[in-house]
Amino acid sequence: MRGAYDRRLVEHLLPAVWDVEAAYGIRNPQAPDADMPKGSVDPKTAGVLFAHLADIRRGWETAPLSPGERQALVLRYGADLPDDEAGALQGVTDRAVRYRLERGVGKIAAHLNGHSYIDGYDALDEEAAA
Repeated sequence: MRGAYDRRLVEHLLPAVWDVEAAYGIRNPQAPDADMPKGSVDPKTAGVLFAHLADIRRGWETAPLSPGERQALVLRYGADLPDDEAGALQGVTDRAVRYRLERGVGKIAAHLNGHSYIDGYDALDEEAAA
């Protein structure tokens, strides 16, 4: 699924890396709303959520993240800590934590899309340029 990962999707799915039960609370963007009983699903995309979850776990393990970026991602998406608390634990400012989070999410998205990371990477910007 090259090219399918943008920052929004990576951020949406990252909590499932540390909490396997989080997958049950993640809404499948391709599925109809629960209050729409006659809603239909495109069979080609119906099972893509679990493939995305597997890819996010693989991306977490294999993306070229710095130790600071890994720590910031765990503190935000694994422990759900605000930036100031994560910064205190890492010994940096909350601004530094936000920078690490931005770079970490971007690196995972770029890695899953088969690209090298460039500051500010977003797959949607790349598709618009093509």
